[in-house]
Amino acid sequence: MNSTLLKLAESWTIKNSSVSKLDDILEFIKERNETTEVEIKKINLADCDPWFYDEVDGSIHNEDKSFFSIVGCKQDTKEQPIILQKEIGYLGIICREIDGVIHFLMQAKIEPGNVNCVQISPTIQATKSNFSRKHGGKEPPYLEYFVNADKYEIIVDQIQSEQSSRFYQKRNRNMILLFHEDVPILPNFMWMTLGQIKELMKEDNLVNMDTRTVLSCIPFSKLRATENELRKLEKKFTNKALFRSLFYGDEKNQFPSIYYYINNQKMYYKKTTELVPLKELEHWQFKENEFVCLKPYPFKVIFCDIDIEGREVKHWRQPLMEANGIATFGLLCCVKDGILKFVVKATKEMGCFDKIELGPTIQDETILEKKTDMIRKFFYEQLENKDQVLFDHLLSEEGGRFYHEQNRNILLMVAYEKLPPLPGNYFLVDFRTLNEMVQINNTLNIQLRNLLSLWEA
Repeated sequence: MNSTLLKLAESWTIKNSSVSKLDDILEFIKERNETTEVEIKKINLADCDPWFYDEVDGSIHNEDKSFFSIVGCKQDTKEQPIILQKEIGYLGIICREIDGVIHFLMQAKIEPGNVNCVQISPTIQATKSNFSRKHGGKEPPYLEYFVNADKYEIIVDQIQSEQSSRFYQKRNRNMILLFHEDVPILPNFMWMTLGQIKELMKEDNLVNMDTRTVLSCIPFSKLRATENELRKLEKKFTNKALFRSLFYGDEKNQFPSIYYYINNQKMYYKKTTELVPLKELEHWQFKENEFVCLKPYPFKVIFCDIDIEGREVKHWRQPLMEANGIATFGLLCCVKDGILKFVVKATKEMGCFDKIELGPTIQDETILEKKTDMIRKFFYEQLENKDQVLFDHLLSEEGGRFYHEQNRNILLMVAYEKLPPLPGNYFLVDFRTLNEMVQINNTLNIQLRNLLSLWEA
């Protein structure tokens, strides 16, 4: 694994590949956008066959009760519809060494809710209902490699959470497989280095959420290289503080204090989450072909008729959750003793699989009232200065369930000396610790994983 991780780290530093240039990739995506026919129309629930509102159990589901359903969810005074999808799907990427550099086989994929149609997606992105062909369509390409993953070099195999504000305890299997033989390349697929994918993340809504979460799981913290190997690798990194944060880390063991807080919350947190019929949601109702909240809320449920050329099924109907505005996900960063560190926050969400996960510094849903503390106030004060904003782009959320949901993702650097004292639910953590923690299922939430994936070498 050591030699593989070294080569993956080197791939992170390479933006010009002998296989494809960045301009080639952008032209590839542009051509797919121009030649693929897509038509998405909002419709009534009554016209959304085979989906319907079931008066008996109070949920929206299809006739086979496959894929997912939409049910009511309550937690104390909070209430909302939530996606119930009990199955675990594949988010998987195949990689291979080409001309001495590891490349990733990425897919130009259209999801019905994508704001810009085609996005750079993993090699496979399929729910269990999808790859079990519940829709009656074709099997997803490259599925057999992930079903038989033990035949290949497994770099990542993690079951990670999805958006816990929209899904109820939803998880997916994040995988990366390294091949040592040729792989057939289908028309909508292209080889890219890790550095190229990171560079393309700076294009709004180009690299999809599923790609970002899978790449965040690469276990760089497991690298056991010699000092000579590390010195050679460091020369290839422009961001030396990031390199030291990930490959050396802080001498202090932060695991005990972080898990002490998280485990206390899991043990003593008294709020209970209950799934209920949609009709029991006091402030929600069907209105003008949508299921909406009578008060301002971050999202609503809509119903769509979908035609997409080139999918396993070309025409279908389904519900989607449409965002009301743009959320902000932000990560406050600083350098202490030459090591990059991040301010992360233990975050509870209604649909969280195990009550609480580590999230970013800022995870502000649009519309909802935000509780202000000194860290949140400090973040937005520093953001106004704009001089230390390392990353500020709109990136899409999961287009298979969410309609045109794009959120603002921010990496904000500040001087360590300026940081206010951290409240008990915040932690200042190096990259290596977070990379070790992401190897433990359901510890880092998807917003934090996505932000960690954005860093360039």
